[in-house]
Amino acid sequence: MGKSEKVNENDDTMVEEDKETKSYEELSENLSPIANPLASEKLAKKLYKTIKKASKKKMVRRGVKEIQKFVRKGETGFVVFAGDITPIEVMCHLPCVCEENKIPYAYVPSKRDLGSATGIKRPTCCIMVKPHEEYQEVYDKCFSSLKSMPLPI
Repeated sequence: MGKSEKVNENDDTMVEEDKETKSYEELSENLSPIANPLASEKLAKKLYKTIKKASKKKMVRRGVKEIQKFVRKGETGFVVFAGDITPIEVMCHLPCVCEENKIPYAYVPSKRDLGSATGIKRPTCCIMVKPHEEYQEVYDKCFSSLKSMPLPI
């Protein structure tokens, strides 16, 4: 019986750890200094929803190398960066590449949340969402919201 009690204790601690999700404000405290423009909490939820729909249709690009490659080839869409990436030098050139190619982008506070929005367990530093007719309405709302955000100076 001692083993079952330990299992139950471990199960209780696992449940407590799952409940310890950080709020948007807590996640926003650990951002990189270049994480600008930062999506609001409401916009971040819309972005996660759009990313989830796009990943089901295989219309996302993940990671620095893949996004850089397809942006330079002329692919369209919008890009979402995680604001808590360290070291930031890994991806600090990508916002400039997006600006040169007129691709809207924004930062969200958590790389873990960005990765889980695509349906993978691994944290992701950046994602590009491409348009598709099945989620076009949600995509257009996110695209126009990101387009209207002021770019950093």
